[in-house]
Amino acid sequence: MAKCDICGKGPQFGHHVSHSKHRTKRRWAPNIQRVTIIVNGQRKKVNMCTRCLRTRNKHLAQQ
Repeated sequence: MAKCDICGKGPQFGHHVSHSKHRTKRRWAPNIQRVTIIVNGQRKKVNMCTRCLRTRNKHLAQQ
């Protein structure tokens, strides 16, 4: 399932619009990665979107 365990970001729905304005349904899935993080001293595998991953790495680099 394409859902981020941190922010809850999931798939978004909309229309693919052709040049003739014909609309068909489509969906955009977020880029979800399975990563191992340390929570309260224990390793935990979570599904995380790349936006949360970038933000997490940014905060870890500043510490």
